[in-house]
Amino acid sequence: MSEQEEYRLGGVSMAQISIAYGALLVGWATYFSMGSDSFTSWIPAIIGAPILLAGLLTIWVPAKKMIWMHIAVLFGALAFLGGMMVFSKIGAELTEAQGRAALSQGMLFVTGGLYSFVGVRAFVWARKQRANA
Repeated sequence: MSEQEEYRLGGVSMAQISIAYGALLVGWATYFSMGSDSFTSWIPAIIGAPILLAGLLTIWVPAKKMIWMHIAVLFGALAFLGGMMVFSKIGAELTEAQGRAALSQGMLFVTGGLYSFVGVRAFVWARKQRANA
């Protein structure tokens, strides 16, 4: 059995995870921004687009894989940190629009944290592979 060439989570590469996560964020923003006058409702798309692009560039330009994945995980960390705003809403009475914003912030907190965690695990795995080579 040959050694694994790249970190995979359930058989899925970080590039594929990045593409899926970026698309999820863009889709989420598109859905929740319909009928909204607020620019901030597009924040998930603003974060997701670079993650999606970095995932695609990892596949298209594999020689620069490390830089693209670092950029993607940086934006994942920004999603996590930005999602922490949800904690400022706890216990407050919210309008419908504020409730949707809190839902988006919670989604960014959870998914950004998970994505960043998986990304850091991939970086640690890659470093160990280089050290063992």
